[in-house]
Amino acid sequence: MTDIIAKAEQLSAKEFQKIEATAYFNQEKVLTAFQNNRIAARHFAGSSGYGYDDIGRDGLCAIFAETFKAEAAIVSPLIASGTHAISSVLYGLLRPKDSFLAISGKPYDTLDDVISGQNNGSLKDFGIKFDFVDLNEKSEFKIDEIISKLKTTQYKLLFIQRSRGYNWRNALSISQIENIIKEIRKYTDAPIVVDNCYGEFVETKEPIEVGADIIVGSLIKNPGGGIAPTGGYIAGKESLVAQIGYRLTAPGIGCEVGSYAHGYREFYQGFFMAPHITAQALKGSILFGHVFNILGYETLPKPDEQCHDIICSIKFKKREELIAFCQAIQASSPIDSFAVPEPYDMPGYNDPVIMAAGTFVQGASIELSADSPVKAPYIAYFQGGLTYEHVKIAVKKCAETLKNI
Repeated sequence: MTDIIAKAEQLSAKEFQKIEATAYFNQEKVLTAFQNNRIAARHFAGSSGYGYDDIGRDGLCAIFAETFKAEAAIVSPLIASGTHAISSVLYGLLRPKDSFLAISGKPYDTLDDVISGQNNGSLKDFGIKFDFVDLNEKSEFKIDEIISKLKTTQYKLLFIQRSRGYNWRNALSISQIENIIKEIRKYTDAPIVVDNCYGEFVETKEPIEVGADIIVGSLIKNPGGGIAPTGGYIAGKESLVAQIGYRLTAPGIGCEVGSYAHGYREFYQGFFMAPHITAQALKGSILFGHVFNILGYETLPKPDEQCHDIICSIKFKKREELIAFCQAIQASSPIDSFAVPEPYDMPGYNDPVIMAAGTFVQGASIELSADSPVKAPYIAYFQGGLTYEHVKIAVKKCAETLKNI
């Protein structure tokens, strides 16, 4: 197995160089945002009650906005997850009888109840209509079908999911997002929202820089740097961010309030570390892809393709292999390594899901983790790794485990 890993590292050398160059570029961008906004130790202090004039909260919003080239941002530990952040955007920008369109396929499973749940306060309950256009078999936008829908329906919001979700496809590149936005803008000025989860700092640009109006993500993925203990962010046009803020708290109040007594140091430090930690996870994803490709498994991205998020998809031949892989990931973790994950029903998912995440922050997928709905085709979605060395140890464990299946 040592020889296979060594071969995989040789095959990955050029990709690793590109990742390190991207991390350097993004690190300088983040550092500049800290310096321009004069971040100091006083910004780490917590606040209480209403949180009026909370400089820690406001400073955090400012550095996210500058880094992502947005007019404004909401960065808050009070955002419970990426799904919470996305649903806040949808509820903030859509009104009863509006329609919105997802142009990168049906969104991630956890948004099903947000969009079309029955009598649970879903968008459907408020009379908001939803439609989507799948990507084609090459993970490309179906431009003609999208344009056809834009010509016949007045959509109030367009939604793009950058990462793959539980689909056998590659993540969308910034270039793809840029090109489709240029086409869309010929037919509509509706806000374009990008679910940016797993994609932050993977490239040298973010979706706002190529025309997106709002980007959304979770702080226990890339931008939290493995340090942020919770939270999410929303960034984009100031007028739209204000509307979303009214939904997140209350109309007329918005982001003027919101305290966090614990303090903000971990959020600042995590964001500062994020370009480097994302690079570590990306290198680990590429290593996993090459190793399992050598072992005869189909992987995405393919060995000759560039990564556009931190995820490596691995297709297994049978259910037992998928489960054993996830169990090996758990066994390779620093926390709860003795636990044995099994498929089970989870809120927001339509099929039993197996999740391996022996993480310092519960469920943090910037840390070494893997998950999958347990159904054919048996695809594991591997991501994260705070250090490349840890991922290298884990890939050896996973490959050796699968020898016995």
